[in-house]
Amino acid sequence: MNRALVTLLFIAIILGIGFLIGISNPPGEWYQSLVKPPFNPPNWIFAPVWSALYVMIGFVGARLFLDHSKSSAMRLWIAQLLLNFAWSPLFFGLQQVELALVVILSLGVCILLFIAMAMKRDRLSAMLFIPYGLWVAFATLLNASIMVLN
Repeated sequence: MNRALVTLLFIAIILGIGFLIGISNPPGEWYQSLVKPPFNPPNWIFAPVWSALYVMIGFVGARLFLDHSKSSAMRLWIAQLLLNFAWSPLFFGLQQVELALVVILSLGVCILLFIAMAMKRDRLSAMLFIPYGLWVAFATLLNASIMVLN
C-alpha cells in the first residue's frame, strides 16, 4: 500500500476519533464550576494543541504500522492511544477526576516508554512524541490540581 496514503489515513482516523470524543465530551457547566489552578489555560487552546498532537500521533502510528507492525513499540502506541481516548470521557463525561488521573498517569508512562523504545529504532518517531509527552505532563498537572482543589 502507498506510504503517503497510509499516513494520511492514520492521521485522518486519529484526528476524526479525537474530534468525535471532543464533541461528545465537552467541558460543560460541571467543568466551568470547578476551582482551577492559576496556570489553567483558556479552553480555546486545547483543540488546536490536540489537533497538532493527533497529527503527530497519526504520523508515528503510520510509520510503525508500515515498518514495525508487530513490534513492542506498536503495542505501546496502541496502548497510549486507547488511554488517550479514554481520558476525556472519564474526566468530562463521567466526571471521574480521580480515575482520569490514573489514566493520564498511565498514558504518561506509555509515552515515556515509547520514546525510550523508539529512540533506538526510529528517532523521528521518538522525537515527535516528546511534545506529546510534555503536553500530557502538563495535562496531568492540571488534572491533579483540579482534583486537589475540588
